[in-house]
Amino acid sequence: MNKNNAKEINSSAVRPPVVVVLGHVDHGKTSLLDVIRKTKVADKESGGITQHIGAYQTEVSGKLITFLDTPGHEAFTAIRSRGARVADIAILVVAIDEGVKPQTKEAIKIIKESGIPFIVAANKIDKEGTNIEKLKQELASEEVFVEDWGGKVPLVSISAKNNKNIDELLEMVLLVAEMEELKEDISAPIKGVIIESNLDKRTGHVATVLIQKGILKVGDWIVAGAVMGKVKMMEDFTGKAIRQGEPSQPVRILGWSSAPAIGVDVVSVDSKDKAEKLAEESAKATPLFQAFKGLNESGASKKTLNIVLKTDVSSSLEAVEMALSAIKSEEVGCRVTFYDIGNISDADVKMAIGSSAEIIGFKVSIDDSVRRMAENENVKIMIFDIIYELIEHIRKETEALLEPEVSRKDLGKMKILAIFKIDSKSQIVGGKVTTGSVKRGAFVDVLRNNAKILSGRMTQLQHNKEDVSEVQEGLQCGLKFEALPGQPSWDIKEGDVLEVYEEEKIQRSL
Repeated sequence: MNKNNAKEINSSAVRPPVVVVLGHVDHGKTSLLDVIRKTKVADKESGGITQHIGAYQTEVSGKLITFLDTPGHEAFTAIRSRGARVADIAILVVAIDEGVKPQTKEAIKIIKESGIPFIVAANKIDKEGTNIEKLKQELASEEVFVEDWGGKVPLVSISAKNNKNIDELLEMVLLVAEMEELKEDISAPIKGVIIESNLDKRTGHVATVLIQKGILKVGDWIVAGAVMGKVKMMEDFTGKAIRQGEPSQPVRILGWSSAPAIGVDVVSVDSKDKAEKLAEESAKATPLFQAFKGLNESGASKKTLNIVLKTDVSSSLEAVEMALSAIKSEEVGCRVTFYDIGNISDADVKMAIGSSAEIIGFKVSIDDSVRRMAENENVKIMIFDIIYELIEHIRKETEALLEPEVSRKDLGKMKILAIFKIDSKSQIVGGKVTTGSVKRGAFVDVLRNNAKILSGRMTQLQHNKEDVSEVQEGLQCGLKFEALPGQPSWDIKEGDVLEVYEEEKIQRSL
């Protein structure tokens, strides 16, 4: 063996598998991740896990496994999908008592599209009345064939709630990882992906990077899309400061110029100039909310709801963008004029004033002084902790911009018997109600030979020289008639028929 070959072999190291947990809501994804975290993650010098950074590592039989802690809410579909793409192995959690559900099918689709191996974790085995064979049959109908049904997909029955067979599941993860022969060249330039991003009041913009290639060190220049930075400080998932990060390791990095977007690739360069140039080139790519920011800028006639959006982390921004994209209308829309992560500030209020926008916050706070400023400037601020409620609010605010549907309700007809007074704005006439009734304030079409010649509104109604609100069929009355805007000059004559009606405005929905 020559020296060159020896160097090549030494630069390639076995790395821990990266695992994503997917499945239908309430089937036990969070419970599984929590029980692994609590029972398998040894406390470090920093005192254990201190913050959520989007991923963590656990040690099993002397080997590490990295778990991506992806949100379970359906609005985070895109994030879960990307989680599968950056992972090596997926765990599909299915509750035995409920079987295959809509999000189970979605997760199966994501896993198959990503092409990664997966393990079925059949959860809630300790619940009475569970039928594992029925579950296997339902999985087979989705073309997921477990091993004892002649397929290649391992199935481990567990109880996440009672910590049952969790060790067996983790050992299966290691077995699948061994078969995948996961190795990475640690001498290669660093490559990774942003899996979480937020603004820390004390330290500024921070982001979690899942390292995929190379060794990342404190002091390295890194670029994530249009955002660059220098690694000023690096922490592992427990919050412990470290000097370098290795493949499959999630690291929390301080030193970004601004908040990088979730899912963006991270690369290292050897100088600040190269970092700036690469970030500048990447800035030309489509950012979040581009479609919403551009609304009406091309002369479109849509009525729009302008929004300044602030969220706790960048993954929330992405979830809101995806949910807003489902609100479609040819007549109205919402326009995100500005977005960022962090609490609502006076700068956001000024931004809202300049763009006639309302401020929407998700899991953020606002100082009293900023709130008073907004109230003085009549800037509406709404803050939500549940993404469903945020999206529903925006939907209703956008719906309010729709022109209402006008429904006509015919009231009655009146034959003109006399003309009393005509001026530039109105005409006073008398007549007899032939059908139905006539009401003060109702709309009126003037018919001659069954053809409409004029439209207006009844502003005054009298019977026996007394003001009344309504006159019934068979009675005579006098009324003051005012033409609607844009109508021709007065031309009501004796013998014309007034067709009286009301209009009901019905709010439309998206």
